[in-house]
Amino acid sequence: TLLAIALLAAGNVCLVAHVFVLNDWAGIHGDLNDPNRAARTFVARGENAGRMGALALILLALALLLFNLVSQASLAIALMIAALSGIYSFPGIHGKGVPLLNSLLHLLGGLLHFLLGYAALSPISQNSVAIGCYFGLVFAAGHLTHETRDHDGDLQSGIRTNAVAFGKRRTFLAGLFLFTVAYVLLTALALHGLVPTVFSLAIVLYAVHLRAAWRTLQDGLSYVGIRRLQTTYRNIHLVIGLAMLATVPPW
Repeated sequence: TLLAIALLAAGNVCLVAHVFVLNDWAGIHGDLNDPNRAARTFVARGENAGRMGALALILLALALLLFNLVSQASLAIALMIAALSGIYSFPGIHGKGVPLLNSLLHLLGGLLHFLLGYAALSPISQNSVAIGCYFGLVFAAGHLTHETRDHDGDLQSGIRTNAVAFGKRRTFLAGLFLFTVAYVLLTALALHGLVPTVFSLAIVLYAVHLRAAWRTLQDGLSYVGIRRLQTTYRNIHLVIGLAMLATVPPW
């Protein structure tokens, strides 16, 4: 089990790094046109697209090799996550610029990433899928908020995200709605005994999140205001994730 956990951790580092590197490689032109991101691109740090593309391939190969050592189920899920990442980022497909599809990719990606870890230690079950839906909702909701934050840069770069297509306020509220569903789902999971009963108190954390979201709306959905909100809800869900890790027994 300890070996499986070590391989899982190493594989996740490589897989997540691959997803980020691929996204940066594919979206470099838009990032360079965005004043909020241009200074943090790999070009600004002296790298070029060729080396970044090669790095993305190497990271993916390492991730798949490691997950193959964990289990066939983990390898299959890792391949699905990589496929979703390719659909989202790769030039020519560029699901990032297709409204609604991009959110669906994040919903499925969040669910699969939870199952990726679960499958390493236990067979996938209905319970694990239900818990994974919480993470998928949080991931999709967080990215809608991220799109709201980057609206101006994406509009300038011609990337048709949900925020560009439907407007900042509507996209922000859609993200808040998905966050609300995630908190409700977590509470329901606790009341049905699928996660420890303590998670039925998620409504308290939701109140903190809702207050921060309301403050962000009052600030006019500014870049700085949304960054502050992101810090708040990332910390909330980090605490929830760590608490799950510490308290949820394997089924």
